[in-house]
Amino acid sequence: MAHAVTMWGVFAGVIAALMALDLGILHKKNHVIGIRESLTYSAGYILVGTAFGFWVWYQMGRAAAALYWTGFIVEKTLSIDNIFAISLVFAALSIPRKHQYRVLIWGILAAILLRGVMIGLGSQIVSDFHWVLYLFSAFLIFTGVNMVFAEEEAEEVPKNKVLHFCKKYMRVTEKLHDDKFAVVLKGKFWFTPLMLALVVVNIVDVIFAVDSVPAIFALTTNTYIVLTSNIFAILGLRALYFALDAMLHRFEYLKYALAAVLIFIGGKIFYVDFVLHHPLPPVLSLGITAALLATGVVYSLYRTRHEPIRRHSKKPKKEPKS
Repeated sequence: MAHAVTMWGVFAGVIAALMALDLGILHKKNHVIGIRESLTYSAGYILVGTAFGFWVWYQMGRAAAALYWTGFIVEKTLSIDNIFAISLVFAALSIPRKHQYRVLIWGILAAILLRGVMIGLGSQIVSDFHWVLYLFSAFLIFTGVNMVFAEEEAEEVPKNKVLHFCKKYMRVTEKLHDDKFAVVLKGKFWFTPLMLALVVVNIVDVIFAVDSVPAIFALTTNTYIVLTSNIFAILGLRALYFALDAMLHRFEYLKYALAAVLIFIGGKIFYVDFVLHHPLPPVLSLGITAALLATGVVYSLYRTRHEPIRRHSKKPKKEPKS
C-alpha cells in the first residue's frame, strides 16, 4: 500500500510541478509563441516524460519501463492528428495566436481529468471482462487499415456538429474580451469565443482518445503505466502545438507508419494469445514500434524536404477591442 502511495504521489507531484511552472512562470503573460520556443518547451516535456520511465524502471522493473516508453511514443504520435483538428478549431473561431496557448494549457487540466475517468473505467472493464481486449485489438486493426484507405476528413472538424451544438446551447459573445473565458454584459453572463474554443478542443480530445486509450490497453492493462504514459504524452503535445501547426505537412507519410503500429499492437494480442502462448518481450514491442514510427518520420521528412514551413490554420482576424 505504501509503495503504491509513493508511486502515485511522485507522479502527481511531477504533474503539479510542471503545471505550476507552465502557468505560473513560463506563460504568466500571454504572448505569441514561436517555433523555437515551442520546440524548446516540448523538448523539456519530452525529457521529463522520458526520464519518468526510469522511475517506472526503478519501481517496477525493465519490462514495465519498456511498456511505459512504448505507450508514451504511441500516445504522442496518435495525438498528432489532434493538433491539426485543434488548429482548424482555432481558425474557425478566429482565435489569435497569443491567446491559443491559454486555451491549450487550461485544456490540459480538463484533458487530465477526462483521460483519467476514461482510463479508470477502461481498467475496471478490462479487469472484469478480459475478452474486451479482443474488441480493442480488433478496433485497432480496423482503425489502422482505415487510416491507410480512408479519405482525409480532418478539415471538417470545425464545421461538424460539435461546434454547431456548442454555439447553439452556449451564450457566446461575438468578439473576444482580451484573455477572458467569460464576461458579464448588461447584467447577463456570457461566454467568450475562448471558452467555446476550450470546450470544443476538449471534446475533440475525447473523440481522439477513443483511438488512443484502446491502443495503450492493448499494450498493458497496468493502470499506472496506462495513465502516466497517456498524461505525459498529452502534456508534451500541447507544448509542441505551435511548431507542429506550421510543420504538419512535413509528416504526411507518418500516417502509414502509425497505421502499421496500430495493426501491430492490435494483432499482437491475437498472436500472443492464440499462436505464441507467451507474452511478447516488452523491449521487442518497444523496438518494433520505435522503428516503424522512425521510418515514417524519416521518409516523410525526406519526401517533403523541399516544402516550406507554413501554417495550416487560417490567419486569425485582428482581435477586436473590448
